[in-house]
Amino acid sequence: MNTTPMSSAAESSSSAFHYQALTPDLILTAIETLGIYPETGLLALNSYENRVYQFRCDRGQRYVVKFYRPERWSDAQIQEEHDFSAALADQEVPIATPVIIDGKSLHEYQGFRFALFPSIGGRAFEVDNLDQLEQVGRFIGRIHQYSKQAEFSYRDTMSPKLLGEESLQWLKSSGHIPASLELAYFTVVEQLLEKSSALWLPDDYRAIRLHGDLHPSNVLWTPDGPGFVDLDDAKMGPAVQDIWMMLAGDRPQQLLQLEVLLEGYEEFCHFDSRQLKLIEPLRAMRMLHYNAWLSRRWGDPAFPMNFPWFAEDKYWEQQILAFKEQLAALDEAPLSLTPQY
Repeated sequence: MNTTPMSSAAESSSSAFHYQALTPDLILTAIETLGIYPETGLLALNSYENRVYQFRCDRGQRYVVKFYRPERWSDAQIQEEHDFSAALADQEVPIATPVIIDGKSLHEYQGFRFALFPSIGGRAFEVDNLDQLEQVGRFIGRIHQYSKQAEFSYRDTMSPKLLGEESLQWLKSSGHIPASLELAYFTVVEQLLEKSSALWLPDDYRAIRLHGDLHPSNVLWTPDGPGFVDLDDAKMGPAVQDIWMMLAGDRPQQLLQLEVLLEGYEEFCHFDSRQLKLIEPLRAMRMLHYNAWLSRRWGDPAFPMNFPWFAEDKYWEQQILAFKEQLAALDEAPLSLTPQY
């Protein structure tokens, strides 16, 4: 199998295939090939990119099974994700790690690749709980302290081209933006990418291995503290990528949250404050990447069912407004823990 992600064209041409054959019977049979026998039904968890289900086996243990979207990642990229999570677990980072069965963490059945994880349980992480936020900061620091020691060989490296330009080119050829809004939409997006790229200076940071998609929903709160899940989007990139999505609210709230996060983080790993100027470019490109993600996945029946507003003019009008607001945010001074005079 190739060691690079499938191209957008490949994703599009195969989108009609994705998951149509992944029936409940096939899922159960795939799990049973590992010598694990579900006792309960399959509880679908909130995932659209992959298909993820929780169940209890006949020995009383709860598992989560994850079926990877066909043709998205290569075997080598998925295995690198698994190996990274296992290495972090060895460093006593509380992270969901796939079960090794017959010497393998990645399995295949009827063309579907899948992995089995112990269910770590837990409740929602409270981003406004500063004690919890500091603990999360400590573990992000521990993750980064370890991740600096080597690089990914197969996973992507974050850049304006990967996150922004490729998304823009996809959307231009997608036909999903209403014709009457194309000029306004693409004009503001191009301005956004120009400003974001100007602020993204690779000499200002060292790319390290990242969780890559560390938003609050990917942290569960257990009796022992935070538990991290879903390394599906692990990448090389700036450390701030694993920090900025924890910030919410107005500027004073975000400054307080940032101070608490970094207080915990820097117990284990130095943070280069020059990266703070990347927060708004990262936010801008995530917004655009989300638009392109919905467009790329529109051939999957789950997407029109769960995101019907994507096909409405009102959605794109709202996106234009949001991008204009983000354009203004890029002109503001970045967050800083040093008093500004």
